[in-house]
Amino acid sequence: MKNTSGKTILETERLLLREMTTADFEPLCGILQDPEVMYAYEHAFSDEEVRNWLNNQLRRYREDGFGLWAVIRKTDETFIGQTGLTMQDIGDRQVVEVGYLFRKDAWGQGYATEAAQACKKYAFQELNLPEVWSIIRDSNTASQAVAKRNGMAPAGSIVKHYYGMDMPHILYKVTKK
Repeated sequence: MKNTSGKTILETERLLLREMTTADFEPLCGILQDPEVMYAYEHAFSDEEVRNWLNNQLRRYREDGFGLWAVIRKTDETFIGQTGLTMQDIGDRQVVEVGYLFRKDAWGQGYATEAAQACKKYAFQELNLPEVWSIIRDSNTASQAVAKRNGMAPAGSIVKHYYGMDMPHILYKVTKK
């Protein structure tokens, strides 16, 4: 679905990253309600969970100045995923995480790496952050590979309690040079 209504944050060779709007509900459902895409979360989202997810991003833009952004493929202006920066707890402190989640038909084309690298650069150059993290489910080898291509290395682990389950996660980190 085409939609380019939010404020543009970043642009890469193939992608436009922009703030999501309420008009992004339908394409977001296409991601968050796909059980294959959501395997690391152990469930596909309901409509209400998608609305809450979207509203949480809108809150993050207001309160933090960043959040997960819509990823628009330039060639056809299609919403193919979301990536961005979010505040996350890693036990005793909060860190800025580079996160990414894409439609299944966009997997394996380098979009997640391209978007994640742009977010890391934005965090270091525009926000002047000293480090960024990615918090990745231990079973999510594809996302771990993206983190490594983004210059990150394992820096610990945590267990997140989500949807009534304990989910081990690996902490990846990269420090500004």
